Amino acid sequence: MELPSRERLSFLYRTEEGSLDRAGWRCGAAGLLAALVPLTLIWLALFPYTDHDLAKDPFFVWQTVAAYAYLTFYALAILLIAVSFVNLSAKRFRALGRPAPLLLAGLPPFVALVAGAMHWLQPRVAEVMPYWPVALTDVALAAVALWTGYELGVREGRE
Repeated sequence: MELPSRERLSFLYRTEEGSLDRAGWRCGAAGLLAALVPLTLIWLALFPYTDHDLAKDPFFVWQTVAAYAYLTFYALAILLIAVSFVNLSAKRFRALGRPAPLLLAGLPPFVALVAGAMHWLQPRVAEVMPYWPVALTDVALAAVALWTGYELGVREGRE
């Protein structure tokens, strides 16, 4: 399998203009997922090192510094992947003839970022925030992801 050209990658991810068929959207989304999964697995491996208690640990712990340095890189990568997903999905929504393709394309990354923020916040304020809102955002994320996957990757439209 050969890699897509620079022009193809630019068309898929850098602009929301144009339209795209099912196969093109699936291929583009798989590319973004292929970038997201390993980055997330690395973050999950480094996450325990972000818990740094100065009462028990020395001031400088290199694992903690490395974890937060990676977190900075990971946050930037997540935002770039989200923007790329919006651009990719807007093309497909446009091909399906949906109104407001950018709004619909932005829904999955928005819900995913809200769900991620809820997972980050809840353990830090567990005494005032129960877990059910986090679970509710997870259900909303699953519903939006399934709907988007069906609409853009399975459903036939004006191809």
